[in-house]
Amino acid sequence: MKKIFFLVFTVLITLNLTAAQIENSKDLKTFVEKTEVSEESKVVLLEPTPEIKAKIDNYISEINNIDEELEDNILLKRYSNYIAYRSISKELHELKNQLSDVNKKNRDLLYKVENKIRIKNNELELISEYKDSPIGKLINPPEIEKYETITNPFGIINALSYKKKMKDHKKEFTNIIKDVTRLIELLDKKILLYLDLYNLDPKDEYEKKINFLDSEKKDFNMVLEIIITTSEVYNRKIEQVILETDNQIADQISKTSIIFLIIAVVFIFSFLVKLTLKKYFSQNENFYMANKVINFVLVFLIVMIVLFSYIDNVSYVITILGFASAGIAIALKDWFMSIFGWMVIVTSGSIQVGDRIKVTRDGLEAVGDVLDISLFKITIREDITLTSYKVNRRTGRIFFIPNNYVFSEMIANYTHSGLRTVWDGIDITITFDSNYKKAQHIAKEILKHYSKGYTDITRKQLSKMRNKYALRATGVEPRVYTFVEPYGIVISSWYLTNSYAALVLRSTMSPEILQAFMAEDDITIAYPTQQINFTSNQAERVPPADLPEVP
Repeated sequence: MKKIFFLVFTVLITLNLTAAQIENSKDLKTFVEKTEVSEESKVVLLEPTPEIKAKIDNYISEINNIDEELEDNILLKRYSNYIAYRSISKELHELKNQLSDVNKKNRDLLYKVENKIRIKNNELELISEYKDSPIGKLINPPEIEKYETITNPFGIINALSYKKKMKDHKKEFTNIIKDVTRLIELLDKKILLYLDLYNLDPKDEYEKKINFLDSEKKDFNMVLEIIITTSEVYNRKIEQVILETDNQIADQISKTSIIFLIIAVVFIFSFLVKLTLKKYFSQNENFYMANKVINFVLVFLIVMIVLFSYIDNVSYVITILGFASAGIAIALKDWFMSIFGWMVIVTSGSIQVGDRIKVTRDGLEAVGDVLDISLFKITIREDITLTSYKVNRRTGRIFFIPNNYVFSEMIANYTHSGLRTVWDGIDITITFDSNYKKAQHIAKEILKHYSKGYTDITRKQLSKMRNKYALRATGVEPRVYTFVEPYGIVISSWYLTNSYAALVLRSTMSPEILQAFMAEDDITIAYPTQQINFTSNQAERVPPADLPEVP
């Protein structure tokens, strides 16, 4: 074989052929077969010329450049695992044959062979992915994950992410084709360079390199064919999945747009209803409550629209809530009670926004005006009242009262059902020797003078309330009561006043009554007093006589 190569080389030198003339030759044996060598040209060159040495160095330099480019090639590194798998498989086969020939009586040798077989099996298991493929798992495209049907707008975001992921998988597999194609080109170039080297300087190592590279190239050609075929099928599947995802996204966008349109119509309708009610309730606090009810209905309708649009089987929700109702009822008891309280307040009309109410809990009293009645609480703003003066000594605070208090605590409404007045009283104590009848008359006249307007208003309001409540004691005229107390006679004067400004009228009439009493000679203001008696003699005090004994 070597002689034939040398003869070929001699003929090339004789005929002054260049390497370019055999550059397109893919197989060294084919090239040799096509070359005719004459007997006269069978000359063996013992020493290459300087020109040939320069060409050899140039080829080696090009081969080194290719090796540098392939140094970190992941495909070649994986291919080395494939070669290792084949080599280990061959060794394992030989060990198994050796095991069958080993005499079972020679236990030491039997143990060594079995141990080697176990080691080889473990090695094969570690690189098992290279059993049938020179590049391992890379020959298989990434798995196309099953994507669930888009059932809500949030699924659109996941679908877009899924599309991007599929496109990345497609690009990743396409890049493998490019990498394998590039690797085959470099291997082909490297084979040609070694062929040129072998023609110039026939060495066994060049021949071995050519054979190894040729085998490597064939393996990667096989890989390329498989990947190209797989890529066509894989790309069609990805395109189909992306198309289906796009259709689902379009359907969901259309469905979401329709739902938003329906919600917008509901909003516009509720706005028009509010606008209409405002014309009729512009001067009435009932508009605020109507506005609250409309808002609640609006939210309820929106929740129902969304619920029935995006839940395929509402019975599932009902079943889940049925199982969870016990736990929810315990954990959210106060919330549910507040919701029920809100329903009672709204339907009964016992408390409305703008009413002045008094709440008592654990010794704390708060009197204020209702600012808001939400689903869970009543918001009131504390005002300056008699309670502030006698009990709290501070005011102006905002109180948040849970709606469930209507079931368990005392809530007093000063302005219920259109009433805007309350009874208030002023107590003045006079001495026992004062003319209390005159004091009663004076107090009553002053009360009539200042509370006449409130008396007329209350009479009309109570007349309206007869349609709703069974009213009996409906007297609205001022009342004066007389009581005997330890320090004197109490003149208790009661009158009707504005619920929101009771202290104003009280502070106006109190000085008036007091001044009228002090102007009379036979009326004296009483207050707690003590009398101390002093004696002039210092005689000892005579003790009382003992009681006679009972026979």
